[in-house]
Amino acid sequence: MHVRMLTGGVAAACLVSLSLTGGHAVAAAPAANDAPLAARVLTYDAGGAAEFRSAVDRGAAIWNESVDSVELRPVASGQRANIRVLADNGWPRALPSGLGSGTVYIGRQAVNQGYNTVRISSHELGHILGLPDRKPGPCSSLMSGSSAGTACTNPYPNSAEKAEVEGNFGGELAGRAAAVHAGVIVD
Repeated sequence: MHVRMLTGGVAAACLVSLSLTGGHAVAAAPAANDAPLAARVLTYDAGGAAEFRSAVDRGAAIWNESVDSVELRPVASGQRANIRVLADNGWPRALPSGLGSGTVYIGRQAVNQGYNTVRISSHELGHILGLPDRKPGPCSSLMSGSSAGTACTNPYPNSAEKAEVEGNFGGELAGRAAAVHAGVIVD
């Protein structure tokens, strides 16, 4: 048995040596780490969003159209969601509990003042995706929030905001983004 193992080892060493000294070069198959990463799926529960449910669904769809590294999906029945969305009478806010998780409140106070519900939803989901407020700011910046005024209805992240979310969920900035989630973000 020892002779067979020794012979097998010598034969393997010879094959490796021969492949290194002559013949054609053959490319190795790409490592699993080189493959593009699949989008991280985050589920949301808009069951408590009351009259804002369709605005929440649209806000999630906007993020899905805008970035590749994360996908927001409604939670399946009987499962726990990463993101809970609730309606209340206060001001809109997000309480992140970590990158990609937390609670969003779609506050009626801002809606009653004339702010766009889809922009609010998309903005608050942006906080859960690791983006801070950027006030004051123009309407072209989703994370400018209420500082863009009630006439602003733009619910889309700009290129810098998209890139930051891609980085957050692509791994490069995940550690930095998690540090943003130290408390409540009120808009």
